[in-house]
Amino acid sequence: MKVISAAGDLDLSQVLRPGDRIVMGQACGEPTSLVEALIEQGRGIDGLSAFIATSFSGLFTPAATNSFSLSSMGAIGVLRSLTKAHRLSVIPCHVSQVGPMIETGLIGCEVAFVQVSPADANGHHSLGLISDYVRAAVANARVVVAEVNDQVPFTHGEHVSASEIDYAVPVSRPPVEVPAAKIGEIDEAIAKHAATYIEDGSVIQTGVGAVPDAILRQLHDRTDLGVHSGMLGDGLIELVEAGVVTNARKRIDTGVSINGALIGTRRLYEFADHNPRIRMCATSYTHDAGVLAQLDRLVTINSAMEVDLTGQVNAEQNGSAYLGGTGGQVDFVRAGARSPGGHAIIALPATAKNGTVSRITARLSGPVTTARSDVDVIVTEFGAAELRGQTLAERTRRLIAVAHPSFQEELAREADTIQRRGF
Repeated sequence: MKVISAAGDLDLSQVLRPGDRIVMGQACGEPTSLVEALIEQGRGIDGLSAFIATSFSGLFTPAATNSFSLSSMGAIGVLRSLTKAHRLSVIPCHVSQVGPMIETGLIGCEVAFVQVSPADANGHHSLGLISDYVRAAVANARVVVAEVNDQVPFTHGEHVSASEIDYAVPVSRPPVEVPAAKIGEIDEAIAKHAATYIEDGSVIQTGVGAVPDAILRQLHDRTDLGVHSGMLGDGLIELVEAGVVTNARKRIDTGVSINGALIGTRRLYEFADHNPRIRMCATSYTHDAGVLAQLDRLVTINSAMEVDLTGQVNAEQNGSAYLGGTGGQVDFVRAGARSPGGHAIIALPATAKNGTVSRITARLSGPVTTARSDVDVIVTEFGAAELRGQTLAERTRRLIAVAHPSFQEELAREADTIQRRGF
């Protein structure tokens, strides 16, 4: 391992070759010093490309990506602005497929850019805030460049040995933070309906944002909740401190919250530091069907842009604008719907923010992210539509009932036309 004295001394021309494909740690585990170096120096190296699943740093602007091409599994975080500027190539895939695609070379990885904590006494660097596909990138890269950040928490779970790192760049800077979203009245209404499906002893999977945070706030009267999720935010902390999340009833990983990404603020990072009650795992574990099948009372909570009247879910694209991603939705929807005592919830506001467009719609404006055959429960601020085991006609009736009242008559007319033609 070669230690670079400071990030400013990193000369990528000595590390990268023309045409190299770089895989970066994502979300709050984004190695921002290395990204800045790539933006600054990449224009001097021909044919560079990079993959990052999500980004919240604000570093990836249309101008910044002129020196290399960028791809992702979706337009999440600040990457959304790149799709509008045609500076991002989207690979439609489940997040659980990213690691295997790196391993097989479908997502090329000559170089891995990762962010890690300082090493422990055994020379092991924690992956800190992000696990998911990072180990796959480290294992398959020709060159591993690690940003060793002394402000990154040491989390239990996956690690990188010092011997696996080719270039170490010591830094001391705050990791990327994602502040909690402001919770509004609609978010609270959605949360109240969704929370009724979470009982004592349930195992929850959720994302981050206003609706997930609002749901977590509804759970303070529950007991012995468990956590098995692809990502966690600050909302977890209060439930653990209140004794609500204990993971005591889980058949596997008893007493431990399983997670792939910490997406939040310094409060969350400090809570996770050296905390044995949280374990960071790759998607090969967090999203694995065999693992998820061992979780009873699993309640999964995911979001959508729109849902059609038969239950098809679009979480990716609004017309030609790519605004989301497949993420882990399908993996968790299938698991929650099949878990004994569990449920798979898709939660969304009944209308777009301006109130002029119904998000319960006769026809999707984008692709089908989750098939209607997998969908279980759709929740809006107007109620919950339980779709599993229901006929197409009954699904339509239930979905119209949870649509915004101002659109229900129109949706009923459209549904009648569709039914006469045949679904």
